[in-house]
Amino acid sequence: MALNRKVGFFTGLKYKGGGPMWAWVLHRASGLAMVLFVGLHILAGFLTQQFGSEVGLSINIIYENWLFQVVIFFLVIFHAVNGLRVTILDLAPKLIEYQREMIWAEWLIIAPLYALIIFSLLKDALSG
Repeated sequence: MALNRKVGFFTGLKYKGGGPMWAWVLHRASGLAMVLFVGLHILAGFLTQQFGSEVGLSINIIYENWLFQVVIFFLVIFHAVNGLRVTILDLAPKLIEYQREMIWAEWLIIAPLYALIIFSLLKDALSG
């Protein structure tokens, strides 16, 4: 029998899980966003190739926008590094007590990688 918990969305946001909870939420959201991105990318390619559709071309124009790329790169980097952290915790369960420290280490890896990508994207976007 399933539990019947009547907790609303905003009540759930008040949960004081801290960094691990937000890492979990962002990991799920970034995974869903990547699935939607790849799905739309495949759909755009199909529409363009099969029908010569303007819809497919307009979706590709959105993908080429540097603002869109900034968001997608963040989601991919976060998802990859957080997935690595989760894998390490699964393989070494004794490290779970250091979960919050590992999240800080995760951000110390993500920040310079993302800064390098942002620099490269902005350099290309501003140069023409």
